Amino acid sequence: MRPAARTAVALCAALLSLGPAAPVPRPAASGVRPSAPGSWPSTPVVRPVPAARPFGAVVPAGAVSPGVARFRWPLDGVPRPVRRFDPPPRPWLPGHRGVDLAAAPGATVRAAGAGTVLFAGLVAGRPVVTVGHTDGLRTTHEPVSPAVRAGETLAVGAPLGVLLAGHPGCPAPACLHWGLRRGAEYLDPLALLGLGPVRLLPLDGADPALSAGRAAGAAAPRAVRTRPGCCRPARRAAASPVRSRP
Repeated sequence: MRPAARTAVALCAALLSLGPAAPVPRPAASGVRPSAPGSWPSTPVVRPVPAARPFGAVVPAGAVSPGVARFRWPLDGVPRPVRRFDPPPRPWLPGHRGVDLAAAPGATVRAAGAGTVLFAGLVAGRPVVTVGHTDGLRTTHEPVSPAVRAGETLAVGAPLGVLLAGHPGCPAPACLHWGLRRGAEYLDPLALLGLGPVRLLPLDGADPALSAGRAAGAAAPRAVRTRPGCCRPARRAAASPVRSRP
């Protein structure tokens, strides 16, 4: 046997005498299974999102949910709007910053929602009652002889006072001017009840658009088309043949 071969055999015998090599410890599993490249997890992680509180939600009586505001008409029954909400384009311009509800003089005016009386007194000579609600909302009522004082806490439907006659522009014996504000912004109070645009009718029940159309048609004379002489079409002259020269 050659010396090189003997050296190799001796080295192998020395390695075998040392025993098997100690196993290399494997890292502990983290519990997360790596996904294949380019693949998405089969079950996405969904985090709950807190539900937003509805604004001005109307809930039937006896079914008021916690944290949900409840509003009602400021008059008993279902009053008839006789003038709609028509805010001005600029704060200093004239407009109608609320709705007018027809009623009888002496009718009980009630709080449209739970809140606190912010004001009860005269504004420019007219008796006004203002109630503050949640979310910075304020409802105003005029002309109302107040039966409450500023600072009183009211439940929904609590009496505020009695309705007086004499509201400007009211076509009924008495009208309640019902307004809604948030800060300096005027809002449509019918939005508290979840109502859309209201079609207003006069006191006689006739359709104002139809009545106005009939009146305009009866007053306007029938137009007769006349054709002035200068605009009458002239007779066409007979075309004479044009002879070509030889």
